[in-house]
Amino acid sequence: MHDGTIRDLAFLEGPESGGAILVSAGAGDCNIYTTDCQRGQGLHALSGHTGHILSLYTWGGWMIASGSQDKMVRVVGTAFHGSGSPVASVAVDPSGRLLATGQEDGACMLYDIKGGDVRSVRFSPGAHYLLTGSYDHKVMVTNLQGDLTKPLPQTVVGEHGDKVIQCRWHTHHLSFLSSSADRTVTLWTHNP
Repeated sequence: MHDGTIRDLAFLEGPESGGAILVSAGAGDCNIYTTDCQRGQGLHALSGHTGHILSLYTWGGWMIASGSQDKMVRVVGTAFHGSGSPVASVAVDPSGRLLATGQEDGACMLYDIKGGDVRSVRFSPGAHYLLTGSYDHKVMVTNLQGDLTKPLPQTVVGEHGDKVIQCRWHTHHLSFLSSSADRTVTLWTHNP
């Protein structure tokens, strides 16, 4: 099926796949291919990348993440922008919530792939907390002081009547502003 170097492969795991579905990708046409190993036949060609695929990761039965020289990470039809460098490695935590990437420029990115449409992210002074604003109307704070390999404590610290557009921390204090499509700007204080 491939017309170029195969850079990575993985097996789909879980009761739905039977453990016999091979996922492979690499250079050439920039597609990801699935193969039924028991029957020895190709199943699907998944397209979307515009550069050579460098890394694959599978989890949860039929979920596939891929990283590419096109500087994108794709997860079953959803694309995430990297740091502006080819994505050399991808992995997903056991809960299926966090996607980590390694880029060729030395950057490591962390994505919440089960979250809503987050439109604003900001680290607090000292980077102990992450402030996020989302189209689900919520403003949340994530405590980054724990084990980053486990689910991190999140708290809804505010809510607007419409989607949240931006959030900004105060430069010295644990207070922040959020703006919304409901035409309000609100000042909040975070008391951990």
